[in-house]
Amino acid sequence: MAITLSQDHAMPGAPLSARLTMPQVWGIVLLAPYALVFLAFVVYPVGYGLWLARHPESYVALYHDPIFARAAVNTLIFLLIGINFKMLIALFLSGFFVQERRWIKWLSVLFILPWAVPSIPTILSVRFMFNPEWGMINQLIFRFTGDDGPNWLNDPAVALTMAIGVHIWKSLPFWTLILMTGRLAISQDLFEAADVDGATWWQKFRFITWPSMQMLYITCTLLSMIWTLGDFNSVYLLTGGGPADLTHVLATLGIRYLRLDQLSLAMASIVCALPFVLPLVYFMMKRLSR
Repeated sequence: MAITLSQDHAMPGAPLSARLTMPQVWGIVLLAPYALVFLAFVVYPVGYGLWLARHPESYVALYHDPIFARAAVNTLIFLLIGINFKMLIALFLSGFFVQERRWIKWLSVLFILPWAVPSIPTILSVRFMFNPEWGMINQLIFRFTGDDGPNWLNDPAVALTMAIGVHIWKSLPFWTLILMTGRLAISQDLFEAADVDGATWWQKFRFITWPSMQMLYITCTLLSMIWTLGDFNSVYLLTGGGPADLTHVLATLGIRYLRLDQLSLAMASIVCALPFVLPLVYFMMKRLSR
């Protein structure tokens, strides 16, 4: 008695190729390159880094290194002050750039340039501007006052503040654009009704704009914090971690250890950033899942 098997009901003992439909085969073929790239460039580097940072002695050495403690404090300052200040400015600038005026549209083109231009030339140009000997800023100070300008990057507090300022200047246009999309999604009927009721601009922001954008604003703030933890350009290209390694953040501290041929300490310093990253990822995913 012959048994006829359909394509959808293959025998359990049949080969895998016989049990898969053609769409399933094409799905595996198209997914395989992505899986290989993910394994090669994500899973393997992360796993190898964790394996290099497995020694407890590395964390003991970090604990006794005063530069690591200073880098952790600088990272907190960067996140708590720099990011929140940047997002607050982006929130109000988004309200300015959504206005339907021709000169504001042209101004928005200039505003987006720092974000559109690569980081290396923009940040290095700022560093050259503040050079104490031939920088443009000190040249202007000498021309108008006759006094020599200060060594801007020789003070750790000033250097870290300038690094935060460069980070805000570089990434502010991107987050302003994101928040602009949130403002444009709000129905104009709400604002027209508020105008009829005689609401002020602050009342319209408090009762219409902010409730509509609150979710987007918090999500952007958390995402910006996560990205900033891995951003070493603003500090490394501007100050190089100096003076005296006092402006390092966790993202640049690993590079310092690599330059000193201390690979285990470099990986351990990066692993120490996980207590900053994981809570941010958790809260962001929790809010997005609502």
